[in-house]
Amino acid sequence: MDLTSLLFWLFAIFMVVAALLVVGLRNIVHSALALIIVFAMAAGIYVLLNAEFIGIVQVLIYVGAVTILILFALMLTRIGGHPRTNPTNRQWPIALVICALVGATIVFAELTSPRAIANVGTGAGQLPTGVSNVVRIGQLLYSPTSYSYVLPFEIASLVLLVAIVGAIVIGRED
Repeated sequence: MDLTSLLFWLFAIFMVVAALLVVGLRNIVHSALALIIVFAMAAGIYVLLNAEFIGIVQVLIYVGAVTILILFALMLTRIGGHPRTNPTNRQWPIALVICALVGATIVFAELTSPRAIANVGTGAGQLPTGVSNVVRIGQLLYSPTSYSYVLPFEIASLVLLVAIVGAIVIGRED
């Protein structure tokens, strides 16, 4: 077993354990802190897959922004006197069956997909030598010769701006 495989299994085990803690802990703040571990381990797996840009974005956006936003929302809602802020849901057997079905569907799709089987070991989808992920993403976003994702990128930034303005309007005290 090489170092990459060992790191993958460590990241995967920590991520699964932290994900179980997210849904299993009684204190919602502790669940949010376990969510930080899940996002960080996912970023580590992205880095192992040579998707450094996605790993950095995972850390910056999810660990840095989304989780902190969740923690601020939890702190601003007055949950101080409640020791059990994450109550037990009585429908967990149904959720377990649904999760098992979704997992089985993903495994079935991965095993039977001709596209996934054809790309194994062929190096299909690899970037040419000397081109990094960031360079290729920049080419896809802003290249005038191929399809440019500038318009969808700008629409997404406009939607985020509207969400921020809406959050300010809702959160402001009159």
